[in-house]
Amino acid sequence: MRGLLFVICGAWLACASSGARAHPHVFVDVALRFEADPRGRVTGVEVTWSYDAFYSLLVLSDRGLDADGDGALTPGERARLEGFDLVDWPDGFDGGLFITRDGGRVALSAPRATGVQLRDGRLVSSHTRDLGPIAPDGLVIRPYDPSYYAALTLTDVRGLPGGCATDVEAADDTAADAKVADLMGTPTEAGFAEVKVGRFYADTLTVSCAPSS
Repeated sequence: MRGLLFVICGAWLACASSGARAHPHVFVDVALRFEADPRGRVTGVEVTWSYDAFYSLLVLSDRGLDADGDGALTPGERARLEGFDLVDWPDGFDGGLFITRDGGRVALSAPRATGVQLRDGRLVSSHTRDLGPIAPDGLVIRPYDPSYYAALTLTDVRGLPGGCATDVEAADDTAADAKVADLMGTPTEAGFAEVKVGRFYADTLTVSCAPSS
């Protein structure tokens, strides 16, 4: 994702007013599909990002895709676009997905693109990341962009082993705004990135699993 933020929007940001507004510029729905081994341990996750229609239009226009405006990508166009949001990740960017267990970070592999399509005017891009293998009980998953340039909303979770339940705590934007104001006073784009304010606006998914018999 960070690749596309830099490549597509870099010029716009450079021209934007230095008095940044306290809201994101890109909106992304996030779906997670976990992979597990025969022992019920999580071994990977497929992440699907569905971008808002306006941002999708910017990406298509910049790359000269869907020139006929029929709302569909040809096989060649999909091949050219696959992985567009996985390139040029700067050092320290974690791909917008943070997983912890017992307070410690769970390491994720680099992403591998698995597909892209245009659906109802929105670009839908998927990639997989390996982890573990690790028992799913107690995993805490939070998708977010630390700089809060992009707002990520968790919309779907699948693939966890049988006997596991999920609890999603939606972000409290009002509380997050207050936290940012307390920490930063008047926020700026540079300040968002430095403070990593996106964590305050993140949905939180907690996994709990029944003991195996």
